[in-house]
Amino acid sequence: MSKEHKTVQQVAARFMELARQEKWFEIHNELFADNVKSVDPPDSPYFGYAEGKVPVRQKGERFVSRITALHHAATSEPVIAGNHFAVGREMDITTQDHGRIQINEIMLYEVKNGEIVLEQFFY
Repeated sequence: MSKEHKTVQQVAARFMELARQEKWFEIHNELFADNVKSVDPPDSPYFGYAEGKVPVRQKGERFVSRITALHHAATSEPVIAGNHFAVGREMDITTQDHGRIQINEIMLYEVKNGEIVLEQFFY
């Protein structure tokens, strides 16, 4: 099925199929639009804002490169409303910059024309 014909429900289902396998870069490659935006909270000690498929991927790669140990990770089932879906995400990780941290967040995604155009993190 082409991206143009995927519904929000179909995008969320594919997202979850890959998220359960911790395949976050596959999610990026397959589901993100070229003009995707990635937004962290304004006061985040970790990351800020990126726009465009390449900068958003680089933001993710920087995050992953700083993880020295993954102790636990889980993603909740999606909640879908209109052109958006959201999941809860828990991570217990050790990072180079911050030591061992627990992140409990809501990850919100906006879908247009069968692609994710916005990811926004609340933690």
